[in-house]
Amino acid sequence: MRSGDVHPSWRYEEKAAGHGASRIAGVDEAGRGPLAGPVVAAAVVLSHRDPLPGLKDSKLLSASRREELFPRIMELATAVGIGIADVETIDRINILEATKQAMTMAIQQIRPLPDHLLVDGPIGLSVPIPQYSIIGGDRISCSVAAAAIVAKVSRDRIMLELHTLYPQYGFDKHKGYGTKDHRDAIVRYGPCPVHRKCFKGVKEHIPGPIFAPGR
Repeated sequence: MRSGDVHPSWRYEEKAAGHGASRIAGVDEAGRGPLAGPVVAAAVVLSHRDPLPGLKDSKLLSASRREELFPRIMELATAVGIGIADVETIDRINILEATKQAMTMAIQQIRPLPDHLLVDGPIGLSVPIPQYSIIGGDRISCSVAAAAIVAKVSRDRIMLELHTLYPQYGFDKHKGYGTKDHRDAIVRYGPCPVHRKCFKGVKEHIPGPIFAPGR
C-alpha cells in the first residue's frame, strides 16, 4: 500500500481506551528539518463522535486544505495545546531536545492533563503520562494526524510573519526549509537571527553579517 493510500484510524486511540484512558492526546511537531524558524508542537484530544472527513498526514495535504481543516480541528477538539521552541533553544540544546521541549509544553497546556499520549515518531517524552511512540503516527492515528495539522499550520503562520521581517530569504515560499533558493540567499546575505546556527547550511556562513529586521 502506498503512503498516499493510508488514512488515519482510531486503532491506537481504541487500544489506549481499552486500558482505561479517556483523555487521549495525539502529539506531533512541525519544523525539525528547516534551516530557520522555531520547531512547533501540538497536542490534540479528539472525540470519536466527531469525524473529520479528509483528515490525513499533513504532508499529503495542500496548504489550503490544511488551512481548511485547522479551524475544524480547533472547533471539534476536546482540548488543544501548542508548544514552541525558538531558534535560541534549538541552538542551545539541539533540535531533538528542543522538539521534546515543545511537545512537553503543548501537553502541559491541556487541562486536565491527558491520561494517555500518542506521540509521532520514535520519541519518548519525560512526562508522567503513559504513552505510545508511533512511527508514522501522523499517517495512521486520527489524533496524531490532527496534531500534525495544527502544528504545521501554526508554524507556517509564524514563518509568514518572519518573512515580513526578513523578506530577502523567501520564508513565505519555503517556510525555512533548505531549498536551493533559500541556501543561495544564505550565501548571498549571510544568516539572519532566526537561522539555526547549529545546522549545516547555516553554520558555515556565520562569519558573515547577521542582519537585523528590515535589512
